[in-house]
Amino acid sequence: MIVRRSAAVLAATVVIGTALAPAAEGASPSPAPAIPSGLYGTSDPTYDGVWRQSLALLAQHTVGVKPAAKAVDWLAAQQCANGAFAAYRADAAAKCDAKTMVDTNSTSAAVQTLAALGGHGGETGKAVAWLKSVQNKDGGWGYTAGGASDANSTSVVIGALAAVGTKPADVSKGGKSPYDALVKLSIPCGGTDGGAFAYQPDKKGKLAANADATAAAVVGALGKGLAGEPLKSVADPLTCGTADSPQRAAQNGAAYLVKALAKDHHLTSVMPGAKNQPDYGNTADAVVALATAGHGDKAADAMRWLETHSAQWAEQSGPAAYAQLVLAADAATFDPRDFGGQDLVKQLNATGPAPASLPAEPASAAEAAKKKDDSGVSVWWIIGVGLVGGIGIGFLISARNKKQQP
Repeated sequence: MIVRRSAAVLAATVVIGTALAPAAEGASPSPAPAIPSGLYGTSDPTYDGVWRQSLALLAQHTVGVKPAAKAVDWLAAQQCANGAFAAYRADAAAKCDAKTMVDTNSTSAAVQTLAALGGHGGETGKAVAWLKSVQNKDGGWGYTAGGASDANSTSVVIGALAAVGTKPADVSKGGKSPYDALVKLSIPCGGTDGGAFAYQPDKKGKLAANADATAAAVVGALGKGLAGEPLKSVADPLTCGTADSPQRAAQNGAAYLVKALAKDHHLTSVMPGAKNQPDYGNTADAVVALATAGHGDKAADAMRWLETHSAQWAEQSGPAAYAQLVLAADAATFDPRDFGGQDLVKQLNATGPAPASLPAEPASAAEAAKKKDDSGVSVWWIIGVGLVGGIGIGFLISARNKKQQP
């Protein structure tokens, strides 16, 4: 869901370096790491193992699928003794040390998932204690402990706090709560990008609109987590107003997202030196954000666009992508089991260990009719019963006997 930028940039750097240097030197590429049997996905989990596992299990839980025990156990075992989670630990039995790159995003995603699944109060309690210990003085969080606060990390931590029943507004540092940090990253109304959220201020303190950060912050400012929580429809016409509260800042962000989706019904990935491309994942996040803000109706066109265009992206990207689509479909009241002709739930389940159990599938209208026809009760007999009241049971039985005579 929320792009963990530090990890993404690091991963990209490693991939680019691996693609160029070894090829020039004729060296053999490094072997791909073995994928644990409990982990979802088949790609290198070094930078996203806990993240994609958390999203996959959370999405399954959201639609009534009970994840495999070994998948849940794998996630819980990734936790360090201090409560934090790293993006991935190949040897979960080894103790974490100063070199273990723990982060707030992996930790918060794991908390949200384990809290939703239940039975992991010990793990989530330790994780939240660690998150509180690394809160910044402005009330927010960066990707790593001590890093400058950003909208994405602060929002996913808010979701973790809410998941364990802690009021985010009560978690403060230097008199500032995470909501204060988010509102500070909200761009004032009046300009072209008014209402949007910035990821972080630039070196001069200027805020630049970021659709990814905006989608995350809308959900976070409303005190919700990665799965969102659709509210009743809001009558607000989605105009930008003074962000004097996190709720108002969230509505401003929702208004910005509606404008950003208006033309093409999707968000766009803008990378330096690269051609702009549709951003499927952040479009799904924007849908969750709008639904959570009470404007799910404004996300319908984006969902229809995703139904038509996201299949190849999800197949290539793996479990986290399927999870994003499942959560977006659920939030927008679309059917994730019939999403543009695709069963997203089945596709997600296929990327990892078989779930412990599946919910009973609702019968379609055609199946219900067939079941009724096959129930052993003749349609003509039902009609005949209806005639009993007007014609008389004796006449009806006589007529049936005559029809049966050769």
